[in-house]
Amino acid sequence: MKGRTAVILYVLSAYVILQFIWWGYHIIDLTQEVSGDSGKVTKRVTMIIGEGAVFLLILVVGIWYVRKSIIKDIKLSERQSNFLLSVTHELKTPLASNKLYLQTIVKRDLPKEQRDQLLIKAIEENDRLERMIDNILNASRLENKALEINVESFDLKPLAQSSIDRFKQLAPDAKFILEVADKTIIKGDRHLLETTMNNLIENALKYAGRSAEITIFGTKAQFGVKDNGPGVSPEDQLEIFKKFYRSGSEDTRTQKGTGLGLYIVSKLVQLHGGSIQYAGNQPVGACFIIDLHHD
Repeated sequence: MKGRTAVILYVLSAYVILQFIWWGYHIIDLTQEVSGDSGKVTKRVTMIIGEGAVFLLILVVGIWYVRKSIIKDIKLSERQSNFLLSVTHELKTPLASNKLYLQTIVKRDLPKEQRDQLLIKAIEENDRLERMIDNILNASRLENKALEINVESFDLKPLAQSSIDRFKQLAPDAKFILEVADKTIIKGDRHLLETTMNNLIENALKYAGRSAEITIFGTKAQFGVKDNGPGVSPEDQLEIFKKFYRSGSEDTRTQKGTGLGLYIVSKLVQLHGGSIQYAGNQPVGACFIIDLHHD
């Protein structure tokens, strides 16, 4: 919690608890003074202590829940702040790049090959911008429960190959391995599961680097993506599927992103009635496994 909020909560909590104990002491003392029957005194004191203990327990539990809620809200606020900073940067970068590419084409008499290269780079930046906007829209739809799935049976291998072909253009130095058998039929929303796979691949490229080795694997019930990057630290493994969460500080972080990719993946998988888990790749790297719970 922030310093001022923590101090206020702890001071108020300590004051209420001490006042409660003080009042309890005076009630017990007063009961002993006005009553001459030691049996009745003992009974009343026991009743007061018992009821007081229950009230004190409820009070402590309530304070603990309030503290937990405040910490949660503060962390969410910090992640939202980081999200705004990163989105601002992520939006400006491709727009500035495309402006530069187009200005270069207009102002200079370039050979056709160089013009084509600049146009390809502009298209790649536009694709990255489009994926980011799609993620923001999907996160909003998921938050408002406005995203519906269209379940159908389809072959996983062509979908995985399509994702690989798409990212090969963005990361030509990366090595992509496809471990999906022919005619691997799964059930789900083709478009949303493709979005899920694309987000996992993009996440792998982000942290493992453009020269990474990325494997897309799948069966009729499971599929996932693994890489040979640094993996996920134990403390981050508990947080990576939360909205806006990104490890490290926004001021020192070098990886691009908005903190929505893995959040969207987890929510889309839940929408299919499935589950996602993180497992360390061997000998190094990260592995995300999606279980669709299909028979």
